[in-house]
Amino acid sequence: MKKVLLIALAVLVAAGLVAFMVIRQQSGYTKVYTATLTREDLSTVISGTGQIKPTNYVNVGATAMGRVTHLYVKEGDKVTKGEVVATIENVQQEASVNGQQAAISAAGTDILSYVAAEKTAQANVDHAEADLEQKKLDWDRAQALYKAGIMAKQDFDAKKAAYDLDVATVAQAVAQLNQAKANTDSARGHMQTQKATLRANQDLLNRTISVAPFDGVVTNEPVREGETVVEGIQNTEGSTLMTIADMSVVTAEVKVDETDIVNVRLGQTAEITVDALPNKVFKGHVTLVGDQALLRSTGVATSQSTTGTEEAKDFKVVVTLDNPSDDLRPGLSCTAKITTAHKTNVLALPIQALTMYDPAKDNSKPGGGVQAASNTTKSNPVQGVFVMQKDPHGRLRAKFVPVTTGITGATDIEVLSGLNDGEEIVTGPYKTLRDLKGGALLKRDKSVPSISTGSSS
Repeated sequence: MKKVLLIALAVLVAAGLVAFMVIRQQSGYTKVYTATLTREDLSTVISGTGQIKPTNYVNVGATAMGRVTHLYVKEGDKVTKGEVVATIENVQQEASVNGQQAAISAAGTDILSYVAAEKTAQANVDHAEADLEQKKLDWDRAQALYKAGIMAKQDFDAKKAAYDLDVATVAQAVAQLNQAKANTDSARGHMQTQKATLRANQDLLNRTISVAPFDGVVTNEPVREGETVVEGIQNTEGSTLMTIADMSVVTAEVKVDETDIVNVRLGQTAEITVDALPNKVFKGHVTLVGDQALLRSTGVATSQSTTGTEEAKDFKVVVTLDNPSDDLRPGLSCTAKITTAHKTNVLALPIQALTMYDPAKDNSKPGGGVQAASNTTKSNPVQGVFVMQKDPHGRLRAKFVPVTTGITGATDIEVLSGLNDGEEIVTGPYKTLRDLKGGALLKRDKSVPSISTGSSS
């Protein structure tokens, strides 16, 4: 028994010595997470939330006052351009049109009678002119005979009177012809007035019949059959019968944060997800970038706001869907992810590895020691990362390397200069990285998997 206790004591002493040596060996080391730099495709993506809207939609309003007699469509129905969608009571308007059509028909009959009278008057003129021509010949012969002394004065006077009578008859016939023509022109003028009145009455009748202005879908129908509607007067809006949207061109109107809007350009690609359709992703492209900042709390443009309160602002961005679905409805909530930049096969590092560091504060001593710089040294921090490097004794030390960066992905950022493919960098923990000094001894932390740069495209 005593022998067993001695053996156990010896084992405990040996374990304690091993633990002491391990702890002593690891003292002075800083445990860090690391990652190895690789090349990848990188995309900068910004998000905006909003709603689905058609590019073209119209509120079909009442253009006449009266009772809705029939609604031919309901919400969700597809309509074609020119299709009758609703009617309003039109007894008076229809009666006016029918009465005016009858008046035009009667005016047409009057014109025919005036044209016939004009032809009769023309025939009378022709007859009078022919008779006058005969009387002119008789008068000319009578003058010659009278001068020769072979015609009696009584006969000469009779020929002259007959000629003068026919001159007056021709003048009368011409006057009657002119009067007939004037009557015809007047009747035709009245006909044009009647037609103009008919067009006015027909327009009033047409206002009681609502038609679809284009192919689309009925998205709202606030009235029902039998309700009385009114037309708009000056600044007063009239009754809305329904809203028709052209869903052939669908957009996502979203709001983008003011810090991201400077990177948004026309034509950039985007992916749109709709809350109501969780398993679908729609492709699109930016077609409008708003110039006016909108207050996030109210949505009112800053130029229209009367308050001087400083608050976060958004900008309107419109993304047109390339291939819209029939499942989309105006007003559905959506999220647009806009790709503002994209590069392939670039060197990238995790964003959390970047830190601001002032190399002047820490001067590495020969052999890896760290010597504090003078407190009078002016702070001039630069952006960079800590790289894992081996010292002459094979120990891992931190070396700060300034880095120039490019586009930013979801978790990674592009490296333009300062690092090379395959280098191992320190990525955390954040508190350790914040206090890390150049030349510090490092040890890889195996408690969590090492962070590696994954694709952010």
